[in-house]
Amino acid sequence: MNAFTSLMDGFGTALTPVNLLWAAVGVLLGTAIGVLPGIGPAMAVALLLPVTYGLEPTGAFIMFAGIYYGAMFGGSTTSILLNTPGESAAVVAAMEGHPMAKAGRGAQALAAAAIGHFAGGMIGTLLLVALAPTVADLAVDIGAPDYFAIMVLAFIAVTSVLGSSRIRGLASLLIGLTIGLVGLDQMTGQQRLTFGSLQLADGIDVVIVAVGLFAIGEALWVAAHLRRSSGQAIPVGRPWLERKDVRRTWKSWLRGPLIGFPFGAIPAGGAEIPTFLSYVTEKRLSKHKDEWGKGAIEGVAGPESAASASAAGTLVSMLTLGLPTTAVAAVMLAAFQQYGIQPGPLLFEREPDLVWGLIASLFVGMVLLLALNLPLAPVWAKLLRIPRPHLYAGILFFAAVGAYAVGGEPLDLVILLVIGLIGFGMRRYGLPILPAVIGVILGPNAEQQLRRSLQISDGDVSGLITPFSATVYGLIVLIVAWPLLKKAVVRARRRAVDVEA
Repeated sequence: MNAFTSLMDGFGTALTPVNLLWAAVGVLLGTAIGVLPGIGPAMAVALLLPVTYGLEPTGAFIMFAGIYYGAMFGGSTTSILLNTPGESAAVVAAMEGHPMAKAGRGAQALAAAAIGHFAGGMIGTLLLVALAPTVADLAVDIGAPDYFAIMVLAFIAVTSVLGSSRIRGLASLLIGLTIGLVGLDQMTGQQRLTFGSLQLADGIDVVIVAVGLFAIGEALWVAAHLRRSSGQAIPVGRPWLERKDVRRTWKSWLRGPLIGFPFGAIPAGGAEIPTFLSYVTEKRLSKHKDEWGKGAIEGVAGPESAASASAAGTLVSMLTLGLPTTAVAAVMLAAFQQYGIQPGPLLFEREPDLVWGLIASLFVGMVLLLALNLPLAPVWAKLLRIPRPHLYAGILFFAAVGAYAVGGEPLDLVILLVIGLIGFGMRRYGLPILPAVIGVILGPNAEQQLRRSLQISDGDVSGLITPFSATVYGLIVLIVAWPLLKKAVVRARRRAVDVEA
C-alpha cells in the first residue's frame, strides 16, 4: 500500500496547472513528431534536451514522458494509413492496419490503436507502481544466454506465421540479418559489408530500413501497378468501432500488456520484440485466420497495447537500476544526469516528488492521448482521400526527409532507395517484409549476446543453456513442431474415417 500512497502524492504533483501544461505539450509534440517518418521519440527527446535547461526537473521529465508515449502512437498513425512506420515499434501496426486502411477501415484501425495504447499504458503503469522492485530483480538475473534465446524465439515465431511459406519467411529474415551485418563488428572492430565506405561503418539505421522496405517499396509497387488500377482515393469508412470490433479486440487489449511490460523491463530490443510476439500470439488465438494479412483488427489492437505497456516496463529498469533498455531511456538517463540526479534504488528515497510525479503523469498523459486521438482518428484517416499518385509522391518526399534527418548524410538517401528497391522485389516475389525488419533490429544484438555467452563458457555450447533459456527453447521447438503435429493428427483422423467408411 505504501507505493499507492506515494502515487496519490504524485498525482498532487502531476495535476498542478504547470505540470498539466507540460504533459499536454509533450503529448502533442510526441504525436506530431511520431507521425513524421524517421523522427522517433528518442530523437525528439534528444532535440528538446537543450530547451529544458531552464525548466524544473519534474516538469521536464513529465514532458519527456508525454513525448515518449505520444510519439509511439504517432508512429502507428502513419504506419496504419500510409504503410510508413514513424519508428521501429510501429512496424507491426502496418501489417494489419494498412490493409484495413486500404479496405476503407482506416479510422477503425486508428481507434483500435488509440484504445490499445490507452489500455496498455494504464495497465503497464499500474504494474510499474506495483511490481517495479520485483521486475528489476528479475532483470538483473537474466544473462546473455537468456537474451539470445528470447531473440531466437522472436526470429522463429515471426518467420513461422508470416508469408505464404516458411521458406519465404526465412529468406526475408536472412535479408534482414545481412543488412544488420553492415558496419563494424561490435567485438573486434572489423568492418563488414561496408565496401570501404566510412559512412557505412556505423551500420544502416533501422528507421531507414523500415521506411525503405515499407514506404518506398510500397510506393514503387503502387506506381508499377497504377495503370492497372483506378488510382482513386481510398474511402475512409465509418469513424467508430462497431460492437463486433470491440468483441474481437478487448481480449487483445488486455493480453498486450502481459507481453509488453516484462520485455520493456529487460534490455532485449525495447518495444520491438513484444509487438512481434503479440502479433504472433493474436494470430495463433484468432478465430478469423482468413483475415490475417488482409486487415485483422486484432493484429493492430494487441501489438499497440503491448508497445505502450513496454514503455512503462522501460521506466522500471531506468528508475530502479539506472539501466536504459531503449534509446529513449538512454536519452532520458542523460537528462537525469544533466540535472545532477542519478537513477537507481535510492532515487525513490532522494527524489520522491519527481519519481512519483513522473509516474502519476503517465496516467494523465494516457487520458490526454485518448481524448486527443480518438476524435482525430477520422481526421487522420481523411489523408486516404488524397488521390493515390499525389499521396505516394508525398510519402516519397517525407520518407526522404525522415531518412536524411536520421544522419544528415546524402548517402542515406541512396541507401533508402536501394532498400526500397529490395522492398519492391520482396513484394514481387511474395516475401513478407516484417521478418527482414526483425533481422535488422535484433540481428546485431543476437550476435552480440551469442558471442558473449560463448566467451563466458570458453566456446562450450552448453553455456547457452540456462533454466530460463531452456524454457524458451522448449517454446521454440513447440512453435516449429506444432504445424507438423497438426498435419499428422489430421491425417490420422482422415485414415480413421476412411477405415470406418
